[in-house]
Amino acid sequence: MSTETVSFNAPDESNILGHRSGLFVLFFTEMWERFSFYGMRVLLINFLTMAIVGVDNPGWGWSVENAGALFGTYAGLLYLTPIVGGLIADKLVGYRWAVVIGASLMTLGHACMALDTELSLYGGLALLVIGTGFFKPTMTSIISELYKKMPEKKDGAYTIYYMGVNAGAFFGMMLCGYLAEKIGWSWGFGLAGIFMFLGTIQFWLSKPLFGYIGDIPKNLPAIVEEDEINHKANHFTLIDKILIPVTALIGLLYILNDPLSKIANINILPKEFIFDADIISGPLVITCIGLVLFLYLVFSRIFRYERVVRDRMIAFVILAFFTVFFWMAFEQGATSLVLFARDFTQRELFGAQASIFFIVDTFLTVIPLIIVSWVLYLLYKQTHKKILASNLVLIFSFLIMWGIVAWKINNEFTAETTEVTTSWFSILNSFFIIAFASLFSKWWESKYNPSGAIKFGLGLIVMGAGYAILAFGTADIPQGAEPGSVRVGMIWLILAYLFHTLGELCSSPVGLSFVSKLVPARMIGLMFGMWYLAIAIGNKLAATMGGMSEEIANEYSMSTFFWIVTAFPVVSGVVIILLNPMIKRLMHGVK
Repeated sequence: MSTETVSFNAPDESNILGHRSGLFVLFFTEMWERFSFYGMRVLLINFLTMAIVGVDNPGWGWSVENAGALFGTYAGLLYLTPIVGGLIADKLVGYRWAVVIGASLMTLGHACMALDTELSLYGGLALLVIGTGFFKPTMTSIISELYKKMPEKKDGAYTIYYMGVNAGAFFGMMLCGYLAEKIGWSWGFGLAGIFMFLGTIQFWLSKPLFGYIGDIPKNLPAIVEEDEINHKANHFTLIDKILIPVTALIGLLYILNDPLSKIANINILPKEFIFDADIISGPLVITCIGLVLFLYLVFSRIFRYERVVRDRMIAFVILAFFTVFFWMAFEQGATSLVLFARDFTQRELFGAQASIFFIVDTFLTVIPLIIVSWVLYLLYKQTHKKILASNLVLIFSFLIMWGIVAWKINNEFTAETTEVTTSWFSILNSFFIIAFASLFSKWWESKYNPSGAIKFGLGLIVMGAGYAILAFGTADIPQGAEPGSVRVGMIWLILAYLFHTLGELCSSPVGLSFVSKLVPARMIGLMFGMWYLAIAIGNKLAATMGGMSEEIANEYSMSTFFWIVTAFPVVSGVVIILLNPMIKRLMHGVK
């Protein structure tokens, strides 16, 4: 039996394109957050590893290994802090304040990074990690509340929302990357902060559209959903309560120890533990112990459930395991692929090639911006009487973006030669998602819709094919080639990003939907934590592997490195497809 709660401050029910106006405020808020996040993400490895002397736009001259260690820790923590941030939002501050707190911290983080000092860099990354912890889990929660009485429209609402995600990633990587590489790094980091700040203000000023949604629930009776499965209570034992903080602490110490030991020679874990350090390092031994303890915690709780629930959660754990390999390959886009684009891809174009690129790049920039500006016009037309100030902030933001785009186009048009920025290649993922998402959506709705495990396996194999293409394309780069001494055509990297995106579109509908389908309500918190942990491990391993790209290329070849990256997702994809019959049995009829 469910209980209705009447509020004097109900959310606005006006519609745009058949959806609540508040959804489009969230669309733009998330767009600016993704603009800032991906705008910074595409710069970090490039900036840290760029030579100090001998280049027009010097970086810090770090080794690829050290830069990968720092980026991997940052990326890993981004998927762990939302577990804590979501809990604080649920229990203490509410979703709306959590968004404002998170966005404000991220604004300060980008501002710190624009100062271009080592201390401000570390402080900025810390603020971004904490801010993301508040921001990331709350936006989708607000959408869920906004559409609580319209479940039939929820899928469409999330589709629109994720278009905002990809629009922000697209423009952030394009414009922050362009400013950073053409003018200076601080300009790129600073632009990310400016739009994060404006996004925070426009969200806060849009409060009248949301009413009570996002507030802290007070004096409300407990609501029991009618379709919730009534499972037997599975209380946390004393051992469970001990293992949760112990395994969390071990994981946190490892993820922090990696960059500290490599960059600052500070070891918070012993170099040697149980085994000789020449055989296996102390931090790795301790981390393996922590992993074993965590798996014991998970499976001991799983096996206390009745058989059907237990089997379904085992199916989920199998998928979470292979998720590590998905992200380990996919997130090379933030490390080794950025360095490959910079050092070994032919980015200087002349004559007809330059003209064609200018036309394509102009269309790629202007058409999406026109579409998103049209959405802003619709929002203004519907809501300017209720949230005028919020709309004016958005209009001001778009005027800045149009100004930067006009300057970029003019700058490229008048340039004597065309040099494609390193960051330009990163926008291809977002572009291909927008181009192919509807096609895949129709596939999943057709009678040819494969099972979740088959989708995920295909996604891994297709992504691996992208790295195989790069392995073929770099076959002529000799062992130990100096950066810039040999360059291959852009087409190899473009095709690689195409296949990576097709792989992502196969895999993306599988992950989090399995949580709601396979996991009982009492275990959702722990299993969401496990899912984010798998993504965090995948991100950390991706950066570690990316940090080894230079060493492998020098000792063997660049092609060898890409063949190694190819192997992980392809083998994982084949294995999970072979496991599909077993996984289907474990799911007990769940589609």
